[in-house]
Amino acid sequence: MDFTIPQNVKDLLVRMDDFIEREIKPLEQQDDNIRFFDHRREHARTDWDHDGLPRKEWEELLREMRRRADKAGLLRLALPEEYGGKNIGNLAMAIIREHLAAKGLGLHNDLQNESSVVGNFPQVLMFRDFGTPAQRDEFVQGMLKGTHRPAFGLTEPKHGSDATWMETRAVREGQGWRINGEKFWNTGVHTASHDMVFARTSGKDGDAKGITCFLVPMKSEGVKIEFYYWTFNMPTDHAHVSFKNVWVPDSAVFGPPENGLSLARHFVHENRIRQAASGVGVAQYCVNESVDYALARKPFGKPLATNQAIQWPLVELQTECEMVRWMIYHTAWEMDRLTGPEIQLYLSDKVSMCNYKGNRLACNAADWAMQVHGGMGYSRHKPFEHIYRHHRRYRITEGSDEIQIRNVAGHLFGFMGKNRKAE
Repeated sequence: MDFTIPQNVKDLLVRMDDFIEREIKPLEQQDDNIRFFDHRREHARTDWDHDGLPRKEWEELLREMRRRADKAGLLRLALPEEYGGKNIGNLAMAIIREHLAAKGLGLHNDLQNESSVVGNFPQVLMFRDFGTPAQRDEFVQGMLKGTHRPAFGLTEPKHGSDATWMETRAVREGQGWRINGEKFWNTGVHTASHDMVFARTSGKDGDAKGITCFLVPMKSEGVKIEFYYWTFNMPTDHAHVSFKNVWVPDSAVFGPPENGLSLARHFVHENRIRQAASGVGVAQYCVNESVDYALARKPFGKPLATNQAIQWPLVELQTECEMVRWMIYHTAWEMDRLTGPEIQLYLSDKVSMCNYKGNRLACNAADWAMQVHGGMGYSRHKPFEHIYRHHRRYRITEGSDEIQIRNVAGHLFGFMGKNRKAE
């Protein structure tokens, strides 16, 4: 087996690094924009008097970063050629995500808003594969131009990991549908043009079938943002949204009627493997910073690095970085050789392994980096507390650790996937 990183990916990393140094680092320093990344970052990003939402200046800076990255031909690298991308694949994206995260905090890759010089764009692929011709024309180009921003409304107040028990209902009325229900953690609705609202249209609670996705304009009568939940890592854009007698036409149906959950599963594997790669990258950053500090810091007349109490935990973390990194690379490489349905059948368990191990690794490395750095590590003058608070989120969202482990167990014991026993 050849474990060499492909030359085209190496060339991309060099090109990205050059772009970041020339375009993004100067922008990060301009007009005191560094306030969004130094010890002032949480306050600078958060409009505390307006529901804790992101400040407009912060979101405008992220838009400018993306605009420059798009002009440089980097932002759309993961997209298909028909949308101006290069379709570089899962292995390349995993390597890129790790590389960018290993640089530490910066405008080049701020995961709090899922903003990076190389974009993810899972919803573009959803519209490509599930949208009607009219929906593709409107939303794909709209998202790339910034005129359309669909949010994702799946989780509900009483139902999280198992969406088959959702209580939001849509009933046919005339040439459309009447929607009633509520959604929790409806991220990004403060700037969204539409919300992807999943609602039961037939069947009974617990059925996977009978759920349909609707593209609901946020300006529709009956749509109300009830509350924004303040989180461990601020600012917040995670809303509780209610839908009371909201009517949408048939053209708002997105994807296969009665099988809307296939939309949610469509992009989950790509997102999870890239999220795992980011976890390894940030863990490696924490290890590297801790090693440098332990060599430089000299309490009791000798470097911290001479103490086994410092060495051994960092050795364990470095070993885990190596193991998880290559598990991610190999899984991403396999994903590039399979179709979406084949990934679901043959690789879903490996993607879950990568995801929960990568997310845990990031949190553990950030926690130990705080310990090595002592009081300064606990302060906001170092990035570790921010890293921990952010990556702790990923052990819950997009499938909690427990959901990932449950998926692995399902494959391992033959309840699902390639080892499923015939009934």
